[in-house]
Amino acid sequence: MMDSPLIVILGATAMGKTRVAAHVAYLIGGEIISADSRQIYRGMDIGTGKDYHDYLVDNQKIPCHLIDIHEPGDTYNVYRFQKDFRAAYEDIMEREKQAILCGGTGLYIQAVLENFTLTSIPSDETHRKTLLKKSKEELVKQVEGYHFPDGFQPDISSIKRLIRGIEIGEYLKSNPPRENNEANLNYIIFGISTESETRRLWITERLKNRIEIGLIDEVRQLLEGGIEPDLLRFYGLEYRYVTDHLEGVLSEKELFEKLKVAIHQFAKRQMTWFRKMEREGYTINWLDSELSLENKVREIVDKCSG
Repeated sequence: MMDSPLIVILGATAMGKTRVAAHVAYLIGGEIISADSRQIYRGMDIGTGKDYHDYLVDNQKIPCHLIDIHEPGDTYNVYRFQKDFRAAYEDIMEREKQAILCGGTGLYIQAVLENFTLTSIPSDETHRKTLLKKSKEELVKQVEGYHFPDGFQPDISSIKRLIRGIEIGEYLKSNPPRENNEANLNYIIFGISTESETRRLWITERLKNRIEIGLIDEVRQLLEGGIEPDLLRFYGLEYRYVTDHLEGVLSEKELFEKLKVAIHQFAKRQMTWFRKMEREGYTINWLDSELSLENKVREIVDKCSG
């Protein structure tokens, strides 16, 4: 396994990436590294889609790294993900197992494949508290006022990433980008996708299920545990809208409808990011999510072994 490429399995939310990755890992002696910006947090399980049962194949638990490694509220960014990924990756390779990077956070995936240098720029917690008081429109306008080096495009898909883009823009006003001396990875990328209407149906059904199994209670427990409401909103999507519901801003019906639309929009942005990667020269081997699990797994295994 020492010379085998990193297997990357990406796609929009609700595409069944984890289940595919786990079955691939089972067949070839692999371990999964999660590329999800929110699954690192303990206690944020239903909202982030930690479907632990997907890691069980024939009653064998597939090892997975970078899940449940921090408490909610801890500062985490792409730079920390790069370091955590590299540590997990090197550990897997030293044990001569196959590393599989799986997730839907395109920025995280691209950061480790390209060795982004700008992600090592430090965070400014005081400035972040000020920025959290601004609207998304104000933050977009601010980030558009910075000059970034060629090859770097700030992600404006969420408040969290807009704030990170502003931190980078401010830092670069008076500091040159840092060099990254890590060796580039050898990798092969697979994407799981389907037509937009089918994706919308799957997202809607999954959201109904998550609410039924306790999404609202999960957010309530986080708030009761001392997490500030604005911080939960910072994590976006489920945590933003459920917090609004629990504070009386949204009814449960409004929560469902607004969150459903927001997740649909998020999935569309994910696919836009992956298409951008293709325009930038990445080869993504796309698989139709409506293929059987066996066929998807076989295509990946055959391609990697050929």
